[in-house]
Amino acid sequence: MDTSAERLARTIGDRVKSERKNHDWTLDQLAELAGVSRRMLINVEQGTANPSVSILLKLSDALGLGLPALVEPPEAARSKITRAGEGAALWTGENGGRGVLVAGTDAPDVVELWDWTLAPGERLESEPHSSGTRELLHLLKGSITIEVDGEIHELKAGDAISFDGDAPHAYANSRKTAATFSLCVYEPGVGHTHKPESTNAK
Repeated sequence: MDTSAERLARTIGDRVKSERKNHDWTLDQLAELAGVSRRMLINVEQGTANPSVSILLKLSDALGLGLPALVEPPEAARSKITRAGEGAALWTGENGGRGVLVAGTDAPDVVELWDWTLAPGERLESEPHSSGTRELLHLLKGSITIEVDGEIHELKAGDAISFDGDAPHAYANSRKTAATFSLCVYEPGVGHTHKPESTNAK
């Protein structure tokens, strides 16, 4: 991992560990609630893992945080500015594409704002998010294909789409030029489904 990726991994690890301890949960309890392996959770907390967006979503939902709060230190300010180049790069494609979380709101009703680039030939498949999740995408440059629960939609620059994010979906760029788009994800009721019956020592 480069320096910025290492810093992000440490930030995520510190936040996950801190929130887990605030809940008085063991590693095993959080791993079970989030549906991730204990080894992965340990690696995340130690800042040595490069977890997928899917794993980060599972952890943030189990902790009742929402993804935006997981990838940045807690702040009490009413406003937060993310300067150009300072967003959390949470996905990197094999051909150089990037998914950068640039802004978001706190739980329970979480809104995420993403800046995406899909390089030629790249495809991102996403598992269904929590029930009620909606996604809004505005294609700024290039052409992409959006697949939602078996339906295929072709978008060109300037087009926009909204769809249910709680269904299987994918984004693909089969063209020879990069595609860029803004993506807004609305996830209601984050953290309301995870309450362990017992809280043991850490």
